[in-house]
Amino acid sequence: MPANPFQTACLQLSASQLRQLPEDIGSEVAFAGRSNAGKSSALNAICAQHGLARTSKTPGRTQLLNVFALDDGRRLIDLPGYGYAKVPEDMRAHWRKLIDAYLRDRESLRGVVLIMDCRHPLKDFDRQMLTYCTDIELPCLLLLTKADKLSRSEGAKTLAAVRKECASLGWTSHMQLFSAQAKTGVDQARTALDALLNG
Repeated sequence: MPANPFQTACLQLSASQLRQLPEDIGSEVAFAGRSNAGKSSALNAICAQHGLARTSKTPGRTQLLNVFALDDGRRLIDLPGYGYAKVPEDMRAHWRKLIDAYLRDRESLRGVVLIMDCRHPLKDFDRQMLTYCTDIELPCLLLLTKADKLSRSEGAKTLAAVRKECASLGWTSHMQLFSAQAKTGVDQARTALDALLNG
């Protein structure tokens, strides 16, 4: 694998409807997670581009499906952050329908990167996403973000607990600690993401 196959990522388009997405060929991986879990920061760290995905101290900034083009028909899709209470209910309902239809119908989708704050893992949305991915046999990579906020022993304990619960529920996702700030697990995430895109 090249040193960083994601460094050439660039924003191709932003879509509010599935019909606005690029032609459904090639391969793509979607980034999903609660709106304050560090999804945009994780994308930027993996792609080694500071401003590729918009980050903000205000959660809920990602309100569209943002398509980042790589090479050879490969793409990363940044899904709207889930669970931000200040977004109007009709907008949240639209996001739910959009994300559900995208995950169910998109032929070129090879997997999901599920972003979880390591201090608050396996919230309701995370469980729903893991169950859904398992049901439709869609590979899922779990990134437990903000690992720099925990000590090494706390991080290891959290990762072990998440692994144990996932195993007990039949979720076979690859999972790891990750920190965009400290660059913890970034290379490992790139390798796993590249495998998903080529799978």
